Amino acid sequence: MEQAPARPLVAGGGSSGTPPRLAAALGRSPRVGEGFIQAFLFVSAALSILITLGIVVVLVSESRLFFADPEVSIVEFLTGTKWQPHIGQFGILPLLTSTLMTSAIAMTVALPLGIGVAIYLSEYASRRARGFLKPLLEVLAGIPTVVFGYFALTFMTPLLRSVLGRDTVEIYNVASAGIVIGILILPLVSSMSEDALSAVPRSLREAGLAMGSTKLETAVQIVVPAAFSGIMAAFIVGISRAIGETMVVALAAGAGPSFTLNPFRGAETMTGHIVRISTGDLSYDSIDYNSIFAIALALFFMTLTLNVISQAIVRRYREKVE
Repeated sequence: MEQAPARPLVAGGGSSGTPPRLAAALGRSPRVGEGFIQAFLFVSAALSILITLGIVVVLVSESRLFFADPEVSIVEFLTGTKWQPHIGQFGILPLLTSTLMTSAIAMTVALPLGIGVAIYLSEYASRRARGFLKPLLEVLAGIPTVVFGYFALTFMTPLLRSVLGRDTVEIYNVASAGIVIGILILPLVSSMSEDALSAVPRSLREAGLAMGSTKLETAVQIVVPAAFSGIMAAFIVGISRAIGETMVVALAAGAGPSFTLNPFRGAETMTGHIVRISTGDLSYDSIDYNSIFAIALALFFMTLTLNVISQAIVRRYREKVE
């Protein structure tokens, strides 16, 4: 006996084969709750943009007052080696060099350790080890930065002085602050790098192992280059975080702007100077007060430049898998 062919499910007498309930769901208007969520997300995004614009407007307007002062020269501001506003010296290079030294030392610590941790978590660690180590890194990221500042002052500085000598390492120095900032941003770099490594397709790993590469060779020569854009993004975000760090440098790097390239001497960074000046007795119409916004504007342009470079690197080196 021949069996009758099955009739396709149609919606509203059509021949598309769409089940009636699914067709009704597709044709239904959005729920009220969904519209509210969309509106809330749009307002949140717009509010974040408006806040950023407001910060830029305040920085530019207050900095304009600083640069409009007849005692201030833009050329001296960019090339001068002394920053002493109370006597009319406005060279930002001492603050800039100490900031860059601190950030360079921090990334020297955080980048290799962060990539090593990321490679271990993504390529070697078992599920149990990963479940233990990742929360541990998150706890490290949750420690207040003031604790890191006192750790640099009471542990890292005595350690450096005992190894290199008390005459070489000052009590307040850039090196100890940079090393501790590197430890501080280690969870950020390792987490972003691990996400980039985990996003590499498994087929690339299997192809490397099939060609006779060891697991380490596969990780270093195949997986890491494939995740280069994500690792570079983590590196630049880490630099931005190191440049903007405040409490560690305020407590351990030293006070008083001094133009030096010796990391074992005390030097004041841009954020540390802002903290020290802001906590003093300043008149809101004084040039010292307006100079804070000029330094903050320079910091803003530094981090903005780093973010633009990060986006360009991600677009340039992103691996696309068809």
